[in-house]
Amino acid sequence: LRFVRALSLIHTDARKDAHSNLLSKKETNHLYKIQFHNVKPDCLEVYNDLQVEVQKKLSQDAEYPCEIVGSWNTWYGEQDQAVHLWRYRGGYPALTECLQKLKTNEEYKEFRKERSKMLISRRNQLLLEFSFWNEPLPRKGPNIYEMRTYNLKPGTMIEWGNHWARAISYRQENKEAVSGFFSQIGDLYVVHHLWAYESLQAREETRNSAWMKEGWDVNVFYTVPLIRSMESRIMIPTGGSPLQ
Repeated sequence: LRFVRALSLIHTDARKDAHSNLLSKKETNHLYKIQFHNVKPDCLEVYNDLQVEVQKKLSQDAEYPCEIVGSWNTWYGEQDQAVHLWRYRGGYPALTECLQKLKTNEEYKEFRKERSKMLISRRNQLLLEFSFWNEPLPRKGPNIYEMRTYNLKPGTMIEWGNHWARAISYRQENKEAVSGFFSQIGDLYVVHHLWAYESLQAREETRNSAWMKEGWDVNVFYTVPLIRSMESRIMIPTGGSPLQ
């Protein structure tokens, strides 16, 4: 009897479409890549200068359907870490086109060789935007940025999206919401929420004000059980980041 009930629950909760189709933006068809680079402490300044130069060239070259969205160094969290967010205009075909062209780009190959001397480790993920989040557009600074990363329980992404589609309205007052993403390749069932604040004090005041709005507590109550682990990074934009 228990087995039959379990099968009944699975059938009731079965989805007819992938969560990537249900939750992502259809009108833009953008794909995002996020990079996490752990840099040797004595190389961080040189690394930043080199990275900014290459990001600028690729973003301005019409031959490459990609652009840098934001680039940061972690201030609080994992130290001596660089975080880069790229946009590929046109999804997976644009990503493939960029990779193929970079294979024959001698200048880029030399950059990778120099960069490898400065790195301890690196990893990346391919991401899609949540349809209900803000578009990550360039911002004037100075700002600090918080990336809150949530590792969700498998099978809970739709539920997470349903709650945050309503909850994001509580976090627009100070224009702190930058964008929200979920992973497609790399670590799966991972969500990244990106926020901008004028200062750590402004962050505290903005977050506290959310609790004064009716409905925010309900969102927290229903989404916390969906989380396996979570992490907060406070980040400072690099000189060439469109998000300042």
